[in-house]
Amino acid sequence: MKIQGKVIKYGNNVDTDVIIPARYLNTADPAELASHCMEDLDKTFVERVEKGDIMVAGSNFGCGSSREHAPIAIKASGISCVIAETFARIFYRNSINIGLAIIESPEAAADISEGDMLEIDFDSGLIHNQTKKVFYKGAPFPEFMQKIIAADGLIGYIKQK
Repeated sequence: MKIQGKVIKYGNNVDTDVIIPARYLNTADPAELASHCMEDLDKTFVERVEKGDIMVAGSNFGCGSSREHAPIAIKASGISCVIAETFARIFYRNSINIGLAIIESPEAAADISEGDMLEIDFDSGLIHNQTKKVFYKGAPFPEFMQKIIAADGLIGYIKQK
């Protein structure tokens, strides 16, 4: 599976409280969560994000609370994948469970710039920065994880079985 998209970039330690502020946790509606995604960190995010965009960040992305609302808000905003140097473990697992593609790649996270165009091959883990004409290696998803993401998350995957 391959995707392509434009980069929206953030730094280190982006926590779940800025991905989706706690004051919006009274809803589970993905569209409502998406309308407030990143607003405490980046007031322009919801205006700028386009379907298929790729979020890139530094280390410890998704730290903080273990809320599933954070990856749901990101996915519902139109982000097709998050690349980071490292992810908080609970965010990593929640992302897979709801079908948000994520890739750890310290090299990519450090070199990719806001606005770069990327192509990601999930089978190989290869990230092609089409703007800078360079490639980075990310950890490829095992086949079962790709199936969970393709099924729009763990519940969709189980329903298919």
